[in-house]
Amino acid sequence: MVEKITKGIKISVQTKYEGRHLQKEVLLYAFSYFITIENQSNDIVQLLSRKWEIYDSLNQNEIVIGDGVVGQVPVLEPDERYTYQSNCLLVSSIGAMKGHFNMINYTDKSTFKVFVPTFQLAKKEVLN
Repeated sequence: MVEKITKGIKISVQTKYEGRHLQKEVLLYAFSYFITIENQSNDIVQLLSRKWEIYDSLNQNEIVIGDGVVGQVPVLEPDERYTYQSNCLLVSSIGAMKGHFNMINYTDKSTFKVFVPTFQLAKKEVLN
């Protein structure tokens, strides 16, 4: 698990290799990742959007930008957590992701970025 705190918002990430997946006659490696966002600040915040940088050891890097996460824009009260699961397909069995969430603080109406630390996407067999 990797963790990072930015402006009182703690991000925790766990990953899981899900196996191979055939898509348009291309064999891909499927990974799921579980992200927990914990509001350790004293303010109400909302996640507005995300930006991911996806690295594949055999492919070009990919940037993904979009509103919310898994179709939601969660609002977090102080001490509240939000957890979601998403997926990533890679050409190789080794890769990584990092990024940030764009958030708004309801107390002072400021927007800020919460950084997601780099996390590895790899089959366990290739790590030995």
